[in-house]
Amino acid sequence: MHSGLGYWYWQKEVSHEDCQRLINLSKDNWDEATVDKPEGKTISNVRKSNVVFVNEQWVCDLIWPFMESANELAGWKYDIVAAENWQVTRYTKDGFYSWHTDSLGSHKDVNTDPDNKLLFGNTRKLSMSILLNDDYEGGNFELRGMGEEEECVEGEGSIVVFPSFSWHQVTPVTRGTRYSLVAWFVGPPFV
Repeated sequence: MHSGLGYWYWQKEVSHEDCQRLINLSKDNWDEATVDKPEGKTISNVRKSNVVFVNEQWVCDLIWPFMESANELAGWKYDIVAAENWQVTRYTKDGFYSWHTDSLGSHKDVNTDPDNKLLFGNTRKLSMSILLNDDYEGGNFELRGMGEEEECVEGEGSIVVFPSFSWHQVTPVTRGTRYSLVAWFVGPPFV
Protein backbone atom coordinates (compact mmCIF):
# COMPACT_ATOMS: atom_id res chain seq x y z
CA MET A 1 0.00 0.00 0.00
CA HIS A 2 1.32 3.44 -0.91
CA SER A 3 0.00 6.96 -0.83
CA GLY A 4 0.91 9.91 -2.99
CA LEU A 5 -0.29 13.38 -3.76
CA GLY A 6 -4.04 12.84 -3.60
CA TYR A 7 -4.25 9.10 -4.25
CA TRP A 8 -3.94 5.71 -2.55
CA TYR A 9 -2.22 2.85 -4.37
CA TRP A 10 -1.66 -0.92 -4.12
CA GLN A 11 0.92 -2.56 -6.37
CA LYS A 12 0.08 -5.92 -7.99
CA GLU A 13 -2.67 -6.67 -5.45
CA VAL A 14 -5.24 -8.38 -7.71
CA SER A 15 -4.26 -11.89 -8.84
CA HIS A 16 -3.52 -12.74 -12.47
CA GLU A 17 -6.54 -15.07 -12.47
CA ASP A 18 -8.89 -12.31 -11.27
CA CYS A 19 -7.43 -9.86 -13.80
CA GLN A 20 -8.20 -12.38 -16.56
CA ARG A 21 -11.72 -12.92 -15.20
CA LEU A 22 -12.27 -9.16 -15.29
CA ILE A 23 -11.04 -8.90 -18.91
CA ASN A 24 -13.27 -11.84 -19.85
CA LEU A 25 -16.34 -10.00 -18.54
CA SER A 26 -16.27 -8.08 -21.82
CA LYS A 27 -17.23 -11.22 -23.77
CA ASP A 28 -15.85 -9.26 -26.74
CA ASN A 29 -18.91 -7.00 -26.69
CA TRP A 30 -16.88 -3.80 -26.82
CA ASP A 31 -18.48 -0.42 -27.50
CA GLU A 32 -16.55 2.62 -28.67
CA ALA A 33 -16.01 4.93 -25.71
CA THR A 34 -17.36 8.45 -26.06
CA VAL A 35 -17.03 11.67 -24.12
CA ASP A 36 -20.00 13.99 -24.25
CA LYS A 37 -19.97 17.73 -23.96
CA PRO A 38 -22.76 19.40 -22.00
CA GLU A 39 -24.44 20.41 -25.27
CA GLY A 40 -24.75 16.71 -26.16
CA LYS A 41 -22.00 16.68 -28.81
CA THR A 42 -19.42 13.90 -28.74
CA ILE A 43 -15.76 14.88 -28.47
CA SER A 44 -13.62 12.55 -30.59
CA ASN A 45 -10.14 13.93 -29.90
CA VAL A 46 -10.29 13.38 -26.13
CA ARG A 47 -10.54 9.60 -25.93
CA LYS A 48 -9.84 6.53 -28.05
CA SER A 49 -10.78 3.27 -26.34
CA ASN A 50 -13.46 0.60 -26.07
CA VAL A 51 -15.60 -0.14 -23.04
CA VAL A 52 -18.02 -2.67 -21.59
CA PHE A 53 -20.13 -1.97 -18.50
CA VAL A 54 -20.73 -4.85 -16.12
CA ASN A 55 -22.37 -5.30 -12.74
CA GLU A 56 -21.18 -8.58 -11.23
CA GLN A 57 -21.43 -9.03 -7.46
CA TRP A 58 -18.03 -10.75 -7.22
CA VAL A 59 -16.42 -7.61 -8.68
CA CYS A 60 -18.01 -5.50 -5.95
CA ASP A 61 -16.83 -7.99 -3.33
CA LEU A 62 -13.30 -7.75 -4.76
CA ILE A 63 -12.94 -3.97 -5.04
CA TRP A 64 -15.18 -2.45 -2.34
CA PRO A 65 -12.71 -3.19 0.51
CA PHE A 66 -9.94 -1.34 -1.35
CA MET A 67 -12.16 1.73 -1.74
CA GLU A 68 -13.10 1.61 1.96
CA SER A 69 -9.49 1.21 3.03
CA ALA A 70 -8.25 4.06 0.81
CA ASN A 71 -11.11 6.32 1.93
CA GLU A 72 -10.17 5.76 5.58
CA LEU A 73 -6.35 5.65 5.36
CA ALA A 74 -6.08 8.68 3.06
CA GLY A 75 -8.23 10.64 5.49
CA TRP A 76 -10.91 11.52 2.91
CA LYS A 77 -13.67 9.80 4.92
CA TYR A 78 -16.21 10.53 2.18
CA ASP A 79 -19.77 9.32 2.68
CA ILE A 80 -19.98 6.54 0.05
CA VAL A 81 -23.36 4.86 -0.45
CA ALA A 82 -23.11 3.04 -3.80
CA ALA A 83 -21.06 2.43 -6.92
CA GLU A 84 -21.86 2.83 -10.58
CA ASN A 85 -21.56 -0.16 -12.92
CA TRP A 86 -17.94 -1.20 -13.43
CA GLN A 87 -16.27 -0.27 -16.72
CA VAL A 88 -13.81 -2.65 -18.36
CA THR A 89 -11.73 -0.55 -20.74
CA ARG A 90 -9.55 -1.63 -23.68
CA TYR A 91 -6.92 0.64 -25.22
CA THR A 92 -5.42 -0.73 -28.45
CA LYS A 93 -2.39 0.82 -30.20
CA ASP A 94 -2.72 4.63 -30.23
CA GLY A 95 -5.58 4.44 -27.70
CA PHE A 96 -5.60 7.14 -25.02
CA TYR A 97 -7.76 9.28 -22.73
CA SER A 98 -6.51 12.85 -22.35
CA TRP A 99 -6.65 14.90 -19.14
CA HIS A 100 -10.09 14.74 -17.52
CA THR A 101 -11.94 14.41 -14.23
CA ASP A 102 -14.59 11.83 -13.36
CA SER A 103 -16.80 14.18 -11.39
CA LEU A 104 -20.11 15.30 -12.80
CA GLY A 105 -18.88 18.88 -13.12
CA SER A 106 -18.73 20.17 -9.58
CA HIS A 107 -18.86 18.85 -6.03
CA LYS A 108 -22.57 19.63 -5.88
CA ASP A 109 -23.69 18.14 -9.22
CA VAL A 110 -25.80 15.01 -8.80
CA ASN A 111 -27.13 12.13 -10.84
CA THR A 112 -30.60 13.07 -12.07
CA ASP A 113 -31.86 9.69 -13.31
CA PRO A 114 -34.85 8.90 -11.05
CA ASP A 115 -34.95 5.33 -12.42
CA ASN A 116 -31.63 4.54 -10.74
CA LYS A 117 -32.45 4.58 -7.02
CA LEU A 118 -28.82 3.94 -5.93
CA LEU A 119 -27.30 6.78 -7.93
CA PHE A 120 -30.14 9.33 -7.98
CA GLY A 121 -29.25 12.44 -5.99
CA ASN A 122 -25.65 11.33 -5.45
CA THR A 123 -22.38 12.57 -6.91
CA ARG A 124 -19.15 10.77 -7.83
CA LYS A 125 -16.71 11.03 -4.95
CA LEU A 126 -14.01 8.39 -5.44
CA SER A 127 -12.64 6.78 -8.59
CA MET A 128 -10.68 3.56 -8.89
CA SER A 129 -8.60 2.11 -11.68
CA ILE A 130 -7.19 -1.43 -11.70
CA LEU A 131 -4.59 -2.35 -14.29
CA LEU A 132 -5.53 -5.78 -15.69
CA ASN A 133 -2.39 -6.53 -17.72
CA ASP A 134 1.12 -5.24 -18.30
CA ASP A 135 2.11 -6.70 -21.69
CA TYR A 136 1.90 -3.40 -23.57
CA GLU A 137 3.93 -0.19 -23.90
CA GLY A 138 2.85 3.39 -23.32
CA GLY A 139 -0.63 3.72 -21.84
CA ASN A 140 0.63 5.26 -18.60
CA PHE A 141 -1.97 6.27 -16.02
CA GLU A 142 -1.03 9.72 -14.72
CA LEU A 143 -2.51 11.91 -12.02
CA ARG A 144 -2.00 15.66 -11.87
CA GLY A 145 -1.44 16.96 -8.37
CA MET A 146 0.34 19.82 -6.72
CA GLY A 147 1.49 21.05 -10.13
CA GLU A 148 3.26 17.78 -10.95
CA GLU A 149 2.24 14.83 -13.09
CA GLU A 150 2.89 11.44 -11.53
CA GLU A 151 2.69 8.00 -13.04
CA CYS A 152 1.22 5.91 -10.27
CA VAL A 153 -0.09 2.62 -11.64
CA GLU A 154 2.39 0.01 -12.82
CA GLY A 155 2.03 -3.74 -13.04
CA GLU A 156 -0.86 -6.11 -13.57
CA GLY A 157 -3.25 -6.11 -10.63
CA SER A 158 -2.25 -2.66 -9.37
CA ILE A 159 -5.01 -0.44 -7.95
CA VAL A 160 -5.26 3.32 -7.54
CA VAL A 161 -8.06 5.16 -5.72
CA PHE A 162 -8.40 8.94 -5.92
CA PRO A 163 -11.02 11.69 -5.54
CA SER A 164 -13.15 11.85 -8.68
CA PHE A 165 -12.44 15.56 -9.10
CA SER A 166 -8.71 14.83 -9.65
CA TRP A 167 -7.29 15.41 -13.12
CA HIS A 168 -5.86 12.23 -14.69
CA GLN A 169 -5.11 10.68 -18.07
CA VAL A 170 -4.00 7.55 -19.91
CA THR A 171 -1.18 8.32 -22.35
CA PRO A 172 -1.26 6.73 -25.85
CA VAL A 173 -0.54 3.01 -26.06
CA THR A 174 2.45 2.47 -28.37
CA ARG A 175 2.44 -1.35 -28.49
CA GLY A 176 -0.02 -4.05 -27.51
CA THR A 177 -3.38 -3.67 -25.76
CA ARG A 178 -3.99 -2.19 -22.30
CA TYR A 179 -6.94 -3.39 -20.17
CA SER A 180 -8.27 -1.79 -17.00
CA LEU A 181 -11.28 -1.85 -14.71
CA VAL A 182 -12.67 1.54 -13.71
CA ALA A 183 -15.13 2.14 -10.87
CA TRP A 184 -16.85 5.23 -9.50
CA PHE A 185 -18.14 5.41 -5.94
CA VAL A 186 -20.91 7.85 -5.14
CA GLY A 187 -22.44 9.60 -2.15
CA PRO A 188 -24.41 12.68 -1.15
CA PRO A 189 -23.12 15.96 -2.60
CA PHE A 190 -20.34 17.74 -0.75
CA VAL A 191 -21.62 20.65 1.32
